[in-house]
Amino acid sequence: TAFEIQSRACASSMLVCLASEDARTAVVDSLQRPLSSILDGRRVGGWTVDSAESVGKERRRLCKRWCAGEVSNLEYLLELNNLAGRSFNNISRYPVMPWVLADYTSETLDLSNPATFRNLAKPMGCQDPEREAAFQARYEDWEREHCSDGAEDAVPPFHYGSFYSTSAHVLHFLVRFEPFTTHHRALQEGRFDIPDRLFHSVAESWLDTAGNRNLSDVKELTPEFYYSTEFLSNPGNLPLGTRQDGERVGDVQLPP
Repeated sequence: TAFEIQSRACASSMLVCLASEDARTAVVDSLQRPLSSILDGRRVGGWTVDSAESVGKERRRLCKRWCAGEVSNLEYLLELNNLAGRSFNNISRYPVMPWVLADYTSETLDLSNPATFRNLAKPMGCQDPEREAAFQARYEDWEREHCSDGAEDAVPPFHYGSFYSTSAHVLHFLVRFEPFTTHHRALQEGRFDIPDRLFHSVAESWLDTAGNRNLSDVKELTPEFYYSTEFLSNPGNLPLGTRQDGERVGDVQLPP
């Protein structure tokens, strides 16, 4: 029942929530009609909905600006998210940021070593060779066992059973930070998730998403990892519980 108005002129947006889908449709339809001057009837402006062609044109313009050093990496990725229809106002389509580093244990990082970085040419499910092979085997096994008879209602084969970004992933990373704390508890029926599943350590999260120990986790990061520190601390002493290893969950454990 909501829609978002974005202004490229001032780089701002407004989320408008209405009482029903019919009300939203009526307002959006009205906004797309030409605006006319009250004085002489001349058309003086209008609202537009981005077409695939206009989005593609804007994406190419943005890429040229990025290559020329006119925008930072963060600005470039945030604008790509925006062009893809993602918004900070919608946790189900929240902006996505990639894992970049692959080393979360060294005291110092060797930036000349390719192993220091995540392979950006591949998704998180393919960062580890054994994990990549396991996902490929899942695809081939499913295709052989469930799709060989040609049934129209057969579920197509797939590599990943989960997504790289969902509202639950956003709430997982931002659980210490309002309003995400409240949304997280609402998702968990008024409680926090069990301590061993909460975001506790950056290095541990990397191993879960890139290593071979958890095939159900392929999530990327949220933008906050690249411009904020508030979501990493627990200044309000939220009762996040104690893990099975006896460690209390408080502030997020950071790399050295």
